[in-house]
Amino acid sequence: MIGAIADDFTGATDVAVAFRRAGMRVSIVFGPPVGLDSIDEVAPDPALDPAPDPAPDVIVVALKSRTIATADAVAQSLAAARWLQSQGCDRFYFKYCSTFDSSPAGNIGPVADALADHLGAGIVVATPASPVHGRTVYQGTLFVGEQLLSESPMRRHPLTPMTDSNLVRVLSAQTPRQVGLVPHAVIAAGSAAIADSLERMHRAGTRYAVADAIDDADLAELGRAVSSHVLVTGAAGLAAGVAAALAAERDAGAAAAAPIRSAADGPTTADRYRTPAVLAGSCSARTLEQVALFRRSNPSFRLDAVATPDAAALADAALAWFDSLERGPAPLIYSSVEPQALRAAQEALGAALLADVIETAMARIATGLVERGVERLVVAGGETSGSVTSALGVRAGVVGDEEAPGVPWIFAEQPRRLALLLKSGNFGDPELLLRASARHGGHGGQGSGDDREG
Repeated sequence: MIGAIADDFTGATDVAVAFRRAGMRVSIVFGPPVGLDSIDEVAPDPALDPAPDPAPDVIVVALKSRTIATADAVAQSLAAARWLQSQGCDRFYFKYCSTFDSSPAGNIGPVADALADHLGAGIVVATPASPVHGRTVYQGTLFVGEQLLSESPMRRHPLTPMTDSNLVRVLSAQTPRQVGLVPHAVIAAGSAAIADSLERMHRAGTRYAVADAIDDADLAELGRAVSSHVLVTGAAGLAAGVAAALAAERDAGAAAAAPIRSAADGPTTADRYRTPAVLAGSCSARTLEQVALFRRSNPSFRLDAVATPDAAALADAALAWFDSLERGPAPLIYSSVEPQALRAAQEALGAALLADVIETAMARIATGLVERGVERLVVAGGETSGSVTSALGVRAGVVGDEEAPGVPWIFAEQPRRLALLLKSGNFGDPELLLRASARHGGHGGQGSGDDREG
């Protein structure tokens, strides 16, 4: 059984669906599994999943550890690993973002160090490659599409600006352990050559092996080489390679999986998750594009924390606006702004206070929307997704089909019946928010409204 530990909620859904595609049974737990004696306690309602399996192949624990204090990230990750071991997991996957989001202090390196020590791991492979999202690694250098990571919009990330594209150098700054490179020439030679190279590096004292990968074939070979390792780290791309290797070993294949729930049909009736709303907190370039397109045809309300630096007041204003809407297209409540406006807001309030006000407001808004009958929430941004899911008290869910690569629907039955689409800031095509929110008609409020700010 595989235990996956993800450093944010959208990353957790991304890695969950990577294993699911390979025909593996996947359970997902949101937040530290404190107080959960067994995964059976958060098993889906039989009405939601007619073929639940008490022994999943993979359990994913979704943490919000990417940007918290390093000591807290390490503690939460170790606690998750111990709980996963108690559930029977004997192989582990540490999932981080495909843009290797981190700072010189961590948290990727320190968390990997702690997990490797706890699990007694030997050499640990690391690659954020995810070709489907345009993330490739060549000679240890991370590319975002045709751009170097350091020349992509990630260089302006408000919390973890990535100004160095050399992953060996980036990871070496976060750990005292030796970091080496498995170059593309070795990857292209196949899994046996990769395994030999890793063994030589391990004997030479290397703890981390940054691996090149420029396409899914590379990740498949790498997955075969490391599928028996006690600890592997990476984005969802390598998880898919590991999952394919394990599925082949078990002669399972896609047919072994329980039917994947469809966002269009719902588990029981087409109207089950009818009332939609969209929340966007990410300021990534792709989310900004998605928000701009959405606003052309749908009502929207922008959270302006500089004008109203009070989370409760912001949430109350947004919910009052929602209450004023007539039945129509799904509404959007967002804080996403262009980089220049974001920098100005951070200078005015301070980056930490700005983030806290927005995330707290989003959490209160999500709770208010669900209380008003919203059953389907589309959420853009890893931090926002974590805040929303935690505020709603969602502990677990069934992984459904993908609205876009790496963006699956999550169907939850407790504490309320909900369909959640948790989208990483950079993921999805420009029409994603429109498509996901239009699954079952529009908002059922009263009154009328248009674009507003609060």
